[in-house]
Amino acid sequence: MSHTVRIVAFVLLLATCGGQIVRAALARPVTEPAASDAKKAERVAASRVGGPDLKAPVPGTGADLIGGNGVVEPAQRETRVAAQVTAVVREVKVSEGQQVKAGDVLVRLDDTVEQATLQSAEADLAAEQASYARTLKGLRVEDRDAVQGEADAAKSRAELAASVLGRTEQLAKTGAVTADELDRARRAAQTEQASYQATNARLRAALAGSRSEDIGFQRARVTAAQARVNQARASLERLTVRAPLDGEVLQVKIREGELYSFQGSEPLVVMGDTRQLRVRMDVDERDIALVALGAPAYVTADAFGAEKFPGKVLEVGRRFGRKNVRTDDPVEKNDTKILEVVIALDSNQRLVPGQRVTSFVTAAKR
Repeated sequence: MSHTVRIVAFVLLLATCGGQIVRAALARPVTEPAASDAKKAERVAASRVGGPDLKAPVPGTGADLIGGNGVVEPAQRETRVAAQVTAVVREVKVSEGQQVKAGDVLVRLDDTVEQATLQSAEADLAAEQASYARTLKGLRVEDRDAVQGEADAAKSRAELAASVLGRTEQLAKTGAVTADELDRARRAAQTEQASYQATNARLRAALAGSRSEDIGFQRARVTAAQARVNQARASLERLTVRAPLDGEVLQVKIREGELYSFQGSEPLVVMGDTRQLRVRMDVDERDIALVALGAPAYVTADAFGAEKFPGKVLEVGRRFGRKNVRTDDPVEKNDTKILEVVIALDSNQRLVPGQRVTSFVTAAKR
């Protein structure tokens, strides 16, 4: 019975597979749309506002103007001021909108350890300088006088011992003293003479002053101590962030008590020279032949309506690149190559660095 069931199941499986194959062979191509889908695609939705569905052109552009998007920036672009070390921010000395001079302190980082290191290095330098001065001057007058006195005393003792030795030798000839006493007198005279020679050598050294080798050694120690002081001061100075140029503080990116890491991408302060603003404009590659240095230009901003901010072309880029300014318009072409054109504005009273504007340049003749 089970054998018959397996045969029937196998026959049904073959019939099912054959039916699927025949159905797939006779089916229409999947790329051919169904009639219902084709009918839906032919419908046209009526516009609720009326009129043709066309993208409005940029206002003000014509045959004599070249339009493009741009962004306002300081005279020499923005400067992102950062530190060279990782430390806790101890004090922020500036606020946004403040005008600063080159060298002014912007931010101070915690420098407790560096201050102690500098004090220790300065103390070592003072000690080495004192030792060097003492080596140069040699012994004091009082010290030389003391050595002179010791030499005179040693000379007197040596002369006395020599005199005693002479008398002892005379007595030894007559047999008045023993050989042992004569030997003791002779050794005492030799000892006193050696002591005098040693003391006299110290006197000559005191009068001659320090050796050149000692002076050179102490000079090298002073140089090394000075280098350690300079290193400590440099490490301390790295924790004081100063303004690299005259300009305005545009943004303060950190607060007191926060840990700043120099390995991150965020700066401490963003600043720039806002005495004259510029606009960095994206010019389509098809229009670059119509842009010339010094050409009159103006920009407009949505915040100020139709007000025009005049200027002139200051720089023309030397290399094509990608768009810098995106308008978020869904029909905007983002893969278009552009050339950067810098427009120097005549006035900077109301525009803000980083603001997006629409730029227009008077076209030159082809």
